[in-house]
Amino acid sequence: MSKLTINSVLRMNSGYEIPMLGYGLYQTPANVCKDVVTKAFEAGYRHVDSAVVYRNEEPAAAAIKRSSVPRSQIFFTSKVPPRGLSYAHAAATIDASLKLTGLEYIDLMLLHAPYGGREARKGAWKALVEAQEAGKVRSIGVSNYGVQHLDEMEVYIKELEKERGGEGKGGKIDVGQWEIHPWLPRRDIVEWCEKRGVVVQAYCPIVRGRRMDDPVLQPLVKKHGKTGAQILIRWSLQKGFVPLPKSVTPSRIVENADVYDFELDAEDMKALDIDAYEPYAWDPTVAGLEE
Repeated sequence: MSKLTINSVLRMNSGYEIPMLGYGLYQTPANVCKDVVTKAFEAGYRHVDSAVVYRNEEPAAAAIKRSSVPRSQIFFTSKVPPRGLSYAHAAATIDASLKLTGLEYIDLMLLHAPYGGREARKGAWKALVEAQEAGKVRSIGVSNYGVQHLDEMEVYIKELEKERGGEGKGGKIDVGQWEIHPWLPRRDIVEWCEKRGVVVQAYCPIVRGRRMDDPVLQPLVKKHGKTGAQILIRWSLQKGFVPLPKSVTPSRIVENADVYDFELDAEDMKALDIDAYEPYAWDPTVAGLEE
């Protein structure tokens, strides 16, 4: 990988580029959202990760619209909520998000979780594909899908190609988003995505601040003179992921983007190669296909 900078991007299967460093908006109150997103833009972020269930799409979009940064240089993500998942629900959600935000398009729309059963997942995916074809959303993907859900997707993508009249008509997965950090590396999912050119986004990249005193992390903090959060964000970037650190504290927003003046060497990366499965958020990846 070429030298990482705050302007580093990855190219998705859709042909569009996604900034590698994102700013997460989970649990960001609507009344502060506009200001903290503005602060993130000032700190150099160009990628904002929202969702319908976060209830902050509107103020996030307000920050985008008032920013001096051109809209074409800002990447905005939202997500279709899992409750009541279906074709009609997903299609209506996309239209509602566009109306609420006042944006002409959404850069990335994800299905937030794989709940609802096969027909619900297939229908919702079809709605995303149609929205992408209509230019309402530029790239599409899933969040919190396990390998079993991803394998199932490949089957119904082929079904949709037949039903909709040809190759490519079933859509392509551009991005997948999961909780990923050294204590939850999800190697099976990452390998699945890498084989298919799917960009991997990592939420909870700094483990909600819960591992900062970990004996694995502390030596790297001392070695590089960086915070634990900065080490973990750098790890994520060097793995080729798109980390989505979140904070409403202005100094931390800046700190989390200050990860480009050092590099983790092979020994550092090996130290963070931990064989663990410790989620700190929900984990829909383990849901059965009938759930």
